[in-house]
Amino acid sequence: MSSERGAATVLVVAIVAAIMTVTAVVLPVLGMLVQSARAANAADAAALAAADAVAGVVDAVPCELAARAAALGGAELTGCALDGPVADVSVSIALGPFDTTATARAGPPGWPG
Repeated sequence: MSSERGAATVLVVAIVAAIMTVTAVVLPVLGMLVQSARAANAADAAALAAADAVAGVVDAVPCELAARAAALGGAELTGCALDGPVADVSVSIALGPFDTTATARAGPPGWPG
């Protein structure tokens, strides 16, 4: 029985090390998934804001309004193009050394393109 003394300690250390390793891998992946969703939401909001400005629903310059909407979502507007009543935008959110980007399009239903 004395040869098994301390075996539980080794087992606990191994389990804790395994949990820490899994956590170190899973947390950054979850952070990137959340950041991707935030970027997509900010792009959607920016595209809708620009399309509203083009349609005259809001009295504003479309791409400036899109930039403000993106900023409210924690993103930076990196592109804004208007094709008639349709707005195409792209946004970026920095996550440490990485950037997460997203694009969105908004306009009236049934518009070609």
